[in-house]
Amino acid sequence: MKIKVISPHVQRAEQVARMLGEADPSLEVLCATAAPQALAQAVNGSRPSLVLVDDVDAPGLQAIARFTTEHPQVETLVLSAEQSPAFLLQAMQAGVREVLPAGADAAALRAAVQRAARRHAPASSRQGEVMAFIGCRGGNGTSVLAANLAHRLASTGEKRVALIDLDLHGGNALLLLSSQPAASDVAEVARNVQRLDADLLRSAMVPLSETLYVLPAPEDIAQALEVKAEHVQAIVRQARQMFDYVVLDLGGRIDALSLPALDQAAHVFPVLQLYLPQLRDARRMRAMLQSLEVPQHKLCWLVNRYHKNSELPLQALVQVLGGDPVHTVPNHFASVNTAANQGQPIAPNSPVVRALDELAAQRLAPPDAAPRKEGWFAQWFARA
Repeated sequence: MKIKVISPHVQRAEQVARMLGEADPSLEVLCATAAPQALAQAVNGSRPSLVLVDDVDAPGLQAIARFTTEHPQVETLVLSAEQSPAFLLQAMQAGVREVLPAGADAAALRAAVQRAARRHAPASSRQGEVMAFIGCRGGNGTSVLAANLAHRLASTGEKRVALIDLDLHGGNALLLLSSQPAASDVAEVARNVQRLDADLLRSAMVPLSETLYVLPAPEDIAQALEVKAEHVQAIVRQARQMFDYVVLDLGGRIDALSLPALDQAAHVFPVLQLYLPQLRDARRMRAMLQSLEVPQHKLCWLVNRYHKNSELPLQALVQVLGGDPVHTVPNHFASVNTAANQGQPIAPNSPVVRALDELAAQRLAPPDAAPRKEGWFAQWFARA
């Protein structure tokens, strides 16, 4: 890998270049003395794979943004004394792959270069299993079930799980599991989709544990409008390379953004409640899924807040669905309400959690099963 170190200070440029060269003699490390604002001139046709820019502040990011736009194939890392969340977000928007502390030592520099080298390595053949939750209408508890199934799958510590909130106009999946703030979201990743790789996606997600990561929906609805179907396709595809399970919360409707998610899903879980109006919703949803050529074997209908003594028998829904699998999740208001108000997963002893565990045991195949061919959306988009 060819690296160019650029710093306003001669000694610092030479020091960083020397540390990198000593850490890995196979690297070709060059250095130049220039301010971040003169980045393009400092690179000057040397065609490095990675540029490491020292002493960067907020005004310097403007020049870096121009450089990364003109040279998207070049990895750009910066060293900066500024480490605030606002600065890190601005750097990400400028096309910077990683922001290192100004005084980063040889070990930190070496690790950053190794991460960059992995980004240039061939794509992983790993294909995680995707589960898509979609409500037959809003208010059915779709997000609660999606978030808590993701938490249960990750709780064993054996499998890595991603929860991606694609309910872009009001998603709250993160809040159902944690009160941690989010530094990024689906819309931010979509804006940087040309640079999307494992490191970018991981840095945008909220790590709730070593095995559970959440990519939240945007807070600003205006930003949600910028997300396109091809962005969703790329984000889910990247997540499958990183995680054993990818849980998608699609909210309460099918739209253009749902199509690539449904296309990559191995399991589709429409969520409803056992009321007469929702039998009609289920019939409409089923017809729509059939028109989109979602295979019947993917489907498992989830009856949330189920009462055994409901006036409407479960068999009525089974008849409407023409024999599709149906799984019930019992009504247990106390545990669900307590968890939602505290921003925590539902307690393990709740009947709701037991039902989700049973669902996982019945429906989910081993994550290392043979990769599944992508469906019509991927084939169409590949031709476009």
